[in-house]
Amino acid sequence: MANYIPYNLNQNTMVVINFADQLQSGTFEYALAYLIDRKIDLSRFDEGVSNDGGGRRAYDPAILLKIILFAYSKGITSSREIMWCCETNIIFKALSCDSVPHFTTIASFVRNHSDAIEDLFSQVVLICEQEGLIGRELFAIDGCKLSSNAAKEWSGTFKELEQKRDKIKRLIQHHLQEDKAQKDQHTRDEKREQRSQQAVETLNKAFDKIDHFLKTQSPRMGQAQRPKEVKSNITDNESAKMKTSKGTVQGYNGIATVDKKHQVIVDAQAFGEGQEYHTLKPILSATRERFNQLGIERDIYKAGTIVTADTGFANEANMAMLFNDKIDAYVPDSKFRERDTRFTYQKEKHGKRHQDKPKRDRQKAVIPSTEFAFDPVTETCVCPTGQTLSHRGKRVTDSGRTKVYFEGRLSQCSACKKKNDCMRRPESANHRKGNGRQVSFLVSDKPTYTDWMKARVDSDKGKHIYSHRMSVVEPVFGNITVNKKLNRFSLRGKQKVNDQWRLYCLVHNIEKLANYGEMAA
Repeated sequence: MANYIPYNLNQNTMVVINFADQLQSGTFEYALAYLIDRKIDLSRFDEGVSNDGGGRRAYDPAILLKIILFAYSKGITSSREIMWCCETNIIFKALSCDSVPHFTTIASFVRNHSDAIEDLFSQVVLICEQEGLIGRELFAIDGCKLSSNAAKEWSGTFKELEQKRDKIKRLIQHHLQEDKAQKDQHTRDEKREQRSQQAVETLNKAFDKIDHFLKTQSPRMGQAQRPKEVKSNITDNESAKMKTSKGTVQGYNGIATVDKKHQVIVDAQAFGEGQEYHTLKPILSATRERFNQLGIERDIYKAGTIVTADTGFANEANMAMLFNDKIDAYVPDSKFRERDTRFTYQKEKHGKRHQDKPKRDRQKAVIPSTEFAFDPVTETCVCPTGQTLSHRGKRVTDSGRTKVYFEGRLSQCSACKKKNDCMRRPESANHRKGNGRQVSFLVSDKPTYTDWMKARVDSDKGKHIYSHRMSVVEPVFGNITVNKKLNRFSLRGKQKVNDQWRLYCLVHNIEKLANYGEMAA
């Protein structure tokens, strides 16, 4: 027969706990408490607190910062869950000194201290510099696209939102007409009536939400050279639809500038646009200004720091800015791997990327644009059958070159004997729908700033320097999104999301201090 140790729940015991003993040296929570209590000036958090003449006492910002940053390090963003942890978890109890701030206090603290959080981030960067964790040899810039606290189903242009509002209105009228028909026939189904009433209430709320947004907001414009309307979002209009490797999300792009030596984040900003090229200038300016204000370097780029960034940051305007400001940068274009002989057999060896995605069912144009006769002087184009194509305008590309666009008239293409070999969708020509054959040509052979950057990136030195970018910045995003479990932002609005992104980057930097700073020695 088995013999077990007896247990009894109906017994009393006294446990004596010293909170300071729970924060063991070498842990993140110890480094967090040490920095906040001894190294960081929290006076900026006093702004807006004026209860010295009476009223209820406020929680010390040191306590709130400790529990919030420790919760973020464990992947906890819910203020209710942070409050529960302060009641049940011994480490949270030690950090909060056995106080339990209400979840509304925790939530408002994160929302209402934007300037203080920016100052806190700068102070931690300065501490990293003082402890020799920032090498200032190379900065790597990249973005991490994460979902926002808003559904992409509530996105659309104003025209699309108006159509959605009208559709909801028709559904409401349909439910009301059905209810009236049931009453006229004297056939009553209580369950069905209840479901119909709930559906009408839900639809009315959706209708009012869209209608109020359309009446109070303006169409959102993009950041391109010729801005056009982009999709707005009713829930969080500062977020945007973004394409990621895991599909399209409604979210923000968290940009981080990472130092090479110990992967310390020296600048962190969140943007509500998927395109990254328009973020490079404000990021470089903010980094320069931070190092200047902290007294580290008046101009970090003139001091010799190299900057690398992903291909998403490359366009002609950015290359011109880097050239004119004399910034030692390496930002390749999207074709740089095709020019590198080291990647010649990459597709044969490893296969194409995104093989699981279904290919678009369409025919490829067999006749290339090189078969079309283009006159750059008169800017005219003649197709292989002798038909003159219509001039559809020209524009300057991201690489700084001028591209001229031509299009065949649908009436010509539909009767052309070569349409099956020339058009991507010849069946559309048969039904007189869509467009005729479209071609474009570059007309500018003048060297551009993009050509200047291509020469830098394609050089042996450039290849060697740019090869460090991925190993510097990608592990940082892996730490934040996987280890810290930040897979979506829990706040709404660009400023609040920006603060939350900075707090997560702050947690990453404090980890670096715990692992490599004086506390780790």
